[in-house]
Amino acid sequence: MPHIVAPSLLSADFANLQAAVELVDRSVAPWLHLDVMDGVFVPNISFGLPVIKAIRPHTKKVFDVHLMIEEPQKYVQDFRDAGTDRLTVHMEACTHLHRTVQSIKKAGMKAGVALNPHTPVRTLEDIIADIDLVCLMSVNPGFGGQSFIQNTYNKITALQELIAARGAGCLIEIDGGVGANNAADLVRHGADVLVAGNSVFNTPDPLTAIAALSGGQDN
Repeated sequence: MPHIVAPSLLSADFANLQAAVELVDRSVAPWLHLDVMDGVFVPNISFGLPVIKAIRPHTKKVFDVHLMIEEPQKYVQDFRDAGTDRLTVHMEACTHLHRTVQSIKKAGMKAGVALNPHTPVRTLEDIIADIDLVCLMSVNPGFGGQSFIQNTYNKITALQELIAARGAGCLIEIDGGVGANNAADLVRHGADVLVAGNSVFNTPDPLTAIAALSGGQDN
């Protein structure tokens, strides 16, 4: 399966989000990555339900929503109603992770679980067969533009081994510090989805950058 590029709106011009969304809609990227931050779980505040609902009519891309918030289980149906297709919650934010995953699926979305850089892949052993995606944070969450953490490659290998051992079928998503310098290596190691923020929106030609990260594939 060709890998997926998911441009991250966190790095776009917040004064002109509609233009950024419509640009991604014209690109080969099949997903749009949306980081929701509450200033509690991570030290930053981004955007939330009203923004997601407002931009939904401007693109047909898959909305890949990443909740970096406390108590995400309270808002599952709200994000579905706003137009979310895939909802990822953090292992570290969920006391009852299995229940939260099941509620995401019951609401009609694909369910993902994100791991912070310090969280071992083995913590997914009892949930891996129930989820559709694992998001490996390759920077400490909260801000765009950070440097890629090299240990992420080891975590991809460990995650692949766990997926194979449990007969699971989830995608491996890499979020943070992804760009032209490491995209190909990440895919070779086993990444299925590349979240790209600054390496798309802080370039002179975002459409060309997306195409390059996609490896010239028409996803």
